[in-house]
Amino acid sequence: MDIGVISVRYARALLKSATDQKLEDTVYQEMMTVAKSYLEVPQLRQTIDNPMLSKDKKQTLLQTAAGEKPSALTKSFIQLVLKEDRENVIQFMANSYITLYRKQKNVIRGKLTTAARVSAQTEQKMRQMVESKTNGTVEFETEVNPDIIGGFILEYDTYRMDASVKTRLNNILNTLKK
Repeated sequence: MDIGVISVRYARALLKSATDQKLEDTVYQEMMTVAKSYLEVPQLRQTIDNPMLSKDKKQTLLQTAAGEKPSALTKSFIQLVLKEDRENVIQFMANSYITLYRKQKNVIRGKLTTAARVSAQTEQKMRQMVESKTNGTVEFETEVNPDIIGGFILEYDTYRMDASVKTRLNNILNTLKK
């Protein structure tokens, strides 16, 4: 069976259960932590995939990967995944849950890149602008990149607004070359 199909089915069931118990936001944070744990600790996948490691130890590891105090729903979800021998797909389940949650709650990811650190007020204005255009909630990530010299680059959904000095200088250079 396809890993994508399996992970989406488990994620959909987890989201439905979390929504019924009004824990979808909590489980969302826990699944974000699981996904982040897999990215930050590459040995986690190898350890979880190890058939010699007992289910109890795998459960403890996965619960730790979900955060300090995972919810009872997340704990029982991990138990179910281990019982069904699907622990090798749990990273994909976490990512699928995140995607389904964002779709259900109309959460858009945005990124603001600036040459220097911006104030919280400026960041909030950018967030409000994106929220008004998308009619959704925005998870905003900010990044400081001195290479863009000045201005900003705003990305969300499939939209990219590049108002950086570097891009403008490159455009002028390309125009002069022609």
